[in-house]
Amino acid sequence: MTNLVRNLVHTAEARPESPALRLDDQVLDYRTLDERSARVAAWLAADGLAPGDRVAIMLPNVPQFAVVYYGALRAGAVVVPMNPLLKSGEIAYSAGDCGARTVLTSGMSLQEASAAAADLGITCTHVTGDAFAAALDRVEPSAAVVERADDDPAVILYTSGTTGRPKGAVLTHGNLRSNTETVSRLLGVTGDDTVFGGLPFFHVFGQTCGLNAAVLTGACVTLLPRFDAAKALGVLARDRVTVMEGVPTMFVALLAAAEAAGGAGTDTIRLAATGGSAMPVDVLHRFEAAFGCPVVEGYGLSETAPVVTLGALDGLRKPGSIGTPVDGVEVRLLDDEGNPVAEGEVGEIAVRGPNVMRGYWNRPEADATAFTDGWFRTGDLARRDEDGFYFIVDRKKDMIIRGGYNVYPREIEEVLYTHPAVAEAAVIGVPHELHGEEVCAILSLKPGSTATSDDLRDYVKARVAAYKYPRTVRFVDALPKGPTGKILKRQLSGAL
Repeated sequence: MTNLVRNLVHTAEARPESPALRLDDQVLDYRTLDERSARVAAWLAADGLAPGDRVAIMLPNVPQFAVVYYGALRAGAVVVPMNPLLKSGEIAYSAGDCGARTVLTSGMSLQEASAAAADLGITCTHVTGDAFAAALDRVEPSAAVVERADDDPAVILYTSGTTGRPKGAVLTHGNLRSNTETVSRLLGVTGDDTVFGGLPFFHVFGQTCGLNAAVLTGACVTLLPRFDAAKALGVLARDRVTVMEGVPTMFVALLAAAEAAGGAGTDTIRLAATGGSAMPVDVLHRFEAAFGCPVVEGYGLSETAPVVTLGALDGLRKPGSIGTPVDGVEVRLLDDEGNPVAEGEVGEIAVRGPNVMRGYWNRPEADATAFTDGWFRTGDLARRDEDGFYFIVDRKKDMIIRGGYNVYPREIEEVLYTHPAVAEAAVIGVPHELHGEEVCAILSLKPGSTATSDDLRDYVKARVAAYKYPRTVRFVDALPKGPTGKILKRQLSGAL
């Protein structure tokens, strides 16, 4: 029996006065983080929460995220992290799909979260305000930890492919514990480190490699609720950050900020780690030169908790590679029939190991598609060289990665199709210098209907999170189609 929150309990006992979380002048040590999480656990239990119940958390990277995250886990709940930028319909779908009993949120998301909770008939609590802090002070902390089995759900992360609604990837306590331990060991994270906390904790990269890795080892995470390159540069220097973690767009922005400032302004970073999308080799080399530290690239997904492969800190290094499989994780490259491909050939990445999710929440048909003989098929294409290093080639799916966030074209297309003037719509990703990819909508209008690019952009913007709506809208007379009537997205570049 285990529970991921045991890492916090052990670290609080060993390093009670060590800083766990820093947000500018606010510092929470491990004793306080443990004690506040124990109060949250008692508060949830008093409200009737039972082990296995789902608790949705919609918070930016603020200390309260860790407090309620570990508090919910301590009570035996399953945490459902959500992007605080989501709109009420998006919140209601995911919270309703998993049967969440409550939503814990901040002021920035309170209106949308409250509307979603009202639609579902569940509670919604503002947990970053003074009123909640005062209420917690009146709760007697529950030092007990509800034990959970390795294969019990700990976190549900909502994700989707290019078809269908979002699915909840169920990560168990064993998944998260094993990947956290592996990543911490490979990156050499210790209690002497300060980790940059700009990766959102509601995303698995920031949650495992940032928050959980720090709590396991006793490191400090210095938080940045919303990434701003100039602010981040100041945080890196002020808090003497030693481990920088980010998506490639963060590195691009930091380089620009450092150039504008006349230099990086810090010499304490010993390691930078990146993932989420491909890191341009030129950016990698420039960052290493400007900040005086090696950059290691990794690969993973929400469904793999997340790290599957990671580059080496020393020895043989290959810029542009996602590295080799981490300890205990197996990787295969498969053809369309599920057979392994030869060395140097391109195949779909399939993964097996203790980090691979239990499955999708109440989606047996999706599990049947995603798994082949116990191997999780990622939908990403790669090749392996003679040294066993993997290189991402392309995405089998049409998913767009904008600034490290996943954008699923089908979801945006569905919104566009609800507009009365739209006849056909296709959403694709186009290259973007800062964000990696930008969302572009290409569509045709119904005969006799009129709508401008601004009209349709604003229409989608009002219905989805800010990072999802198409910044570019293009009109065509008709979208290209194959013999079965399927829209041929690969032919859409001519419309740009």
